[in-house]
Amino acid sequence: MTLPHLLTLLAILLHAIGILAAMHAVMNTRTPQGAFAWGLGLSLLPYFTLLPYLYLGRSHFQGYVTLHRVHRQRLSQAAQRGERNGIPPSCTRYSALVQMMHGTFHPGQQLTLLVDGDAAFEAIFQAIAHAQSCILVQFFIFHDDGLGRRMQQALLERAADGVRVFVLFDGIGSHALPRQYVETLRNGGVAIHSFTTRRRPNRFQLNFRNHRKIVVVDGWIGFLGGLNVGDEYLGLKPPLAPWRDTHLQLAGPAVADLQRSFAVDWHWVTGELPPMLPPRIADGSAHTLIAVSGPADPQETCSLFFTVAINAACKRLWLSTPYFVPDQAVLSALRLAVMRGVDVRVLLPSRPDHHTVFLASTLHAHDAIDAGIRMYRYQPGFMHQKVILIDDDTACVSSMNLDNRSFRLNFEIGALNVDRAFAEDVERMFLEDFGKSVEITRDEYRKAAYLRKLAMHVARLFDPIL
Repeated sequence: MTLPHLLTLLAILLHAIGILAAMHAVMNTRTPQGAFAWGLGLSLLPYFTLLPYLYLGRSHFQGYVTLHRVHRQRLSQAAQRGERNGIPPSCTRYSALVQMMHGTFHPGQQLTLLVDGDAAFEAIFQAIAHAQSCILVQFFIFHDDGLGRRMQQALLERAADGVRVFVLFDGIGSHALPRQYVETLRNGGVAIHSFTTRRRPNRFQLNFRNHRKIVVVDGWIGFLGGLNVGDEYLGLKPPLAPWRDTHLQLAGPAVADLQRSFAVDWHWVTGELPPMLPPRIADGSAHTLIAVSGPADPQETCSLFFTVAINAACKRLWLSTPYFVPDQAVLSALRLAVMRGVDVRVLLPSRPDHHTVFLASTLHAHDAIDAGIRMYRYQPGFMHQKVILIDDDTACVSSMNLDNRSFRLNFEIGALNVDRAFAEDVERMFLEDFGKSVEITRDEYRKAAYLRKLAMHVARLFDPIL
């Protein structure tokens, strides 16, 4: 058979496989936009789309979905039997979130805003050093660098003193983590595992990553937010340095929900449950709802979380996100907030860590400005924090980005806090950040070169997988 005949046969075969893959995408992709994009691309251009579909498009993890929903049902029943005695008046505008999350607003929370990596990890290491019974640690990224080795040593020391230590990391987020790092922890008595939605490893599955960042010490002190374990999060790696990020420390009964989130993931990976220590009463003033979201939820929980939060704003909605790729529901909610007279501001980075996402974000920012939303770019370094400030009494710190990965593809967690004192702390932080930012104008897009504008529009075509 001649070379032209072989190439023709190969092309026919690729198109046939592409059509089969397109049928699979149409049947299994979560959104109509994604189904249309994958179906069209796989049918017409299988040479370019088959390989990305293997990594990004396959979505079967039914075992995890089934287990997850069983756990959520049990947690909902436990909440109904236990402490949920109605929603406090100050939290009623978030009642839809309580129902959707099968959760509750826990009273009496003590909150500490940790405004950068140095403050966050100093607090985390201090809590770990005082652990007496159990430590739960979950991060999307672990690096074997200065901070990573400091975390490793801290956990080994507590394990050597008889504290039970459990660690989860994401297999894709921590793909560069050497096996020796993990084995050193395991040999030192630390229970450590990589998270995956399929119990049998699948190197082609890049979607459905566990993006949560959770630390719980003795069932009493909890941490969550945007930081991972790596030197860049301390601002030690140019060109993105200094790194701007935010974490939250909380003490009180809401920490039990952090334990439950960790326990669901740990049980899926290992078939076992970590210790579930009873919650303690705190003497703080905050009401806190722990919002746990992911692609196993029956609804698009993360996108709905943002939509409800935005719709709750009456006077002010300030939010920061490294990636501004909103879906139609979230963008419509932002526009409606502007029409209600709400002061809507969005803080973005001025430097890209992912160029395609940055290009798409720039075009979305231009559209947002046309809708009356004030957009800012943080100047000193890369801005990675995920924080929302609503009116004068509500603030959220989370791992949730404003993009489709967080909305529909990643496992995320956040804390929605109703408390005027904490909201004032977040307001001061935002004002300082805005003082180090420049407001984006229409000229950012209008004066861009034609090829850069074209790149923005091409990048936006990939919104469903950004």
